[in-house]
Amino acid sequence: MDSPNIVDTGLSQMLSLLVDHNTDMELDVHLVGGFEDVSTNVCSRILYFVIDFPERGNYNTGSESQENLDGYSFPLGAKIVETLWKRPEKFHIRTLCILGHNTRRDPEGNTYPNFNGFMIGTSTGSITPAIFDKTSRCPDEVVRRIRVSVSYEDSSWKGKLLETYDTQTDHFKIAPCCWTLQQLHFALSLQHYSDSEILLMCSTSPSAENPDFVENMRRQWDYLIKHPDWRETFPMKQPRIFERTAEGGWRKPQGADTSISRRF
Repeated sequence: MDSPNIVDTGLSQMLSLLVDHNTDMELDVHLVGGFEDVSTNVCSRILYFVIDFPERGNYNTGSESQENLDGYSFPLGAKIVETLWKRPEKFHIRTLCILGHNTRRDPEGNTYPNFNGFMIGTSTGSITPAIFDKTSRCPDEVVRRIRVSVSYEDSSWKGKLLETYDTQTDHFKIAPCCWTLQQLHFALSLQHYSDSEILLMCSTSPSAENPDFVENMRRQWDYLIKHPDWRETFPMKQPRIFERTAEGGWRKPQGADTSISRRF
């Protein structure tokens, strides 16, 4: 979840997979990841170069105002807690590692999350901080990154969270998402900027990004330049499905289209 606007419908979507209209069920909640990524006291003095895809779909340069903080952690965290409080189900917040509890600062005052990944032991309910490297990204990682960026153009995903794992079948299922040629325009326009410029233009927290942030952006743009028509990626608007191998990796089921996807 990256905006207060998605919280109500997003939680309903998540819970529909769990509670089956059983409002008496008690659910554990772990809130992890959000940090003090901006100070509301100084935000009007910070100059950002933002590509604000979800809201306006164009380039916006200038000072961030109080009205444009929806993507930041405080209003998002507050909205999640408020929504959990108002819903009929019973929630127990077991972990609240957000905002000041998940923030460290360097000597220059830049803020960073203490951690933004974790593992859950499903048999014990314990959670452990984790770092996921390139070998643990699972299949079609570039397609999934693009889908996150461009889903605002697809009305079928309006107000929904992007689902990936099918726990009932233990399949990795990437539902289709369409995009327009505007994404090709963005990719062609942005690929010529320097790494430092891309970091400033494409991130709301440039100092806190992983070292491969710019590399990942360039990989997305390369894919969009090669596949500007979303129907090449999702023929007949069908999902991209992967099944688990005996070794723990992922592969396309036999008979599936492998013209674009690699086997993992």
